[in-house]
Amino acid sequence: MTERPAQRVPNRQLAVLIAEAGFSNAGLARRVDQLGLEHGLDLRYDKTSVTRWLRGQQPRGTTPALIAEVFTRRLGRRLSAQDLGLDACAPVYAGLEFAATPEEAVDIASGLWRKDSGSPAELRKIAFTPAGLVVPSRDWLIGRADERVGRGAHPVTPSDAARVPVQGRASVPRQRQIDRGPGQRVTGGDIAALRSVSELFRTLDHAYGGGHARQALVRYLEHEAEPMLRGTYGETTGRRLFSAAADLTRLAGWTSYDIAAHGLAQRYFVQALRLAQAAGDRPYGSYVLVTMSRQAVYLGHGREAVQLARVAQQGVGSGPPPVVQALLHSAEARGHAVLGEVRASTASLVRAERALGAARPGDDVPHWARFFDEAQLADEFGHCHRDLQQYRASAQHAERSLQLRAPGYARSRLFCRVVLATARLGLGELDQACALGAEAAQQAMEMRSVRAVEYVRDFERRLEPYRDASAVRTYRDRVAALS
Repeated sequence: MTERPAQRVPNRQLAVLIAEAGFSNAGLARRVDQLGLEHGLDLRYDKTSVTRWLRGQQPRGTTPALIAEVFTRRLGRRLSAQDLGLDACAPVYAGLEFAATPEEAVDIASGLWRKDSGSPAELRKIAFTPAGLVVPSRDWLIGRADERVGRGAHPVTPSDAARVPVQGRASVPRQRQIDRGPGQRVTGGDIAALRSVSELFRTLDHAYGGGHARQALVRYLEHEAEPMLRGTYGETTGRRLFSAAADLTRLAGWTSYDIAAHGLAQRYFVQALRLAQAAGDRPYGSYVLVTMSRQAVYLGHGREAVQLARVAQQGVGSGPPPVVQALLHSAEARGHAVLGEVRASTASLVRAERALGAARPGDDVPHWARFFDEAQLADEFGHCHRDLQQYRASAQHAERSLQLRAPGYARSRLFCRVVLATARLGLGELDQACALGAEAAQQAMEMRSVRAVEYVRDFERRLEPYRDASAVRTYRDRVAALS
């Protein structure tokens, strides 16, 4: 006898949320279609589609995640596909959640590391979404510090670590494994190792670009950082562990940003922000927000960049050292400059300059802010004046930055050289502009940095009105000979 197909169960969870959001069926379908366009998807849902979902039909592909994001934006709280009674699907928004607890933060971050380690090409296709910046930055700003991050009631002794539970029997001794496993005690040496590895990857990134060792960094997070986070540690050690993990996660996002995996980078930054909150490290959280602001500037989202910088300033208060304050104000200046807001950008630059001028050699500066010096401030001025088309000031500051910047910051020097080339072009100094541009193009080919290539391409687009000039023809010949 032929079995009848199973009846669909009406989706009451979705119905309740539609009522709470005040959507009509047609209105929900329209919003899903619009969100799909943001991600390059041509969706054609209508009110009949929503009626089918309410009757129990499951939408396919990435649509459940898109529907969940529509409700997240409307209701102001993070909702998953499962919260709407929909099947899990490709994680379009996985990683944008700002976890409620440290344990959940570890689950989300480690899931992102594992997915990136196993399927990096898939994650690189995920689009950046400006709307995904709102909830995490708000939750960080108003959120309270986690009361407890420690794991395990008592420290684990070496003899305890060498015992494993066997179901139905008492623990039995076994030979201690070389590889760290979840549950093992985390030591100060473990955290020192995380910090050392972070500095190593940071140095490689500065010199050779984010694509040089990004996958190795992700695998390190998966195989070393995650087992530590799932290990045993007290409150003090736990805070230090979360701080180190936040730093490595932010760096994974930074290297992803450098290779133009912008949606993936955004997710790393959100998780780094949550790990920093678990660490109780408010200043580092502000630095993560500044990093997110810089990505927004690069992608042309000036308003979001300004808002992120201001949230960082508000969240960290007036307590950080002058160098950190200078860093925060310069980030806001960059956002205003992209928007063409001369007065606001200039005011932020002045505040950054004053703050850095108040710094003293004996100040206790966090390790992550030590790069922000006179060379970096001059670089920020150069970029802002370029975006504001104030080319003479841009050239002066870019030249100063190149004079002061250490050789190890090769990519930053390349960016500054392109800024200087653009300023020379704006001043009508075509020969100098092309010579500087050719130097930058050669350096870009020696790096694994999409941003470096894009800086050069932006300069070449600016050369188009002068394409018949002999200096431009010479430039093109030089660049062609390099490839």
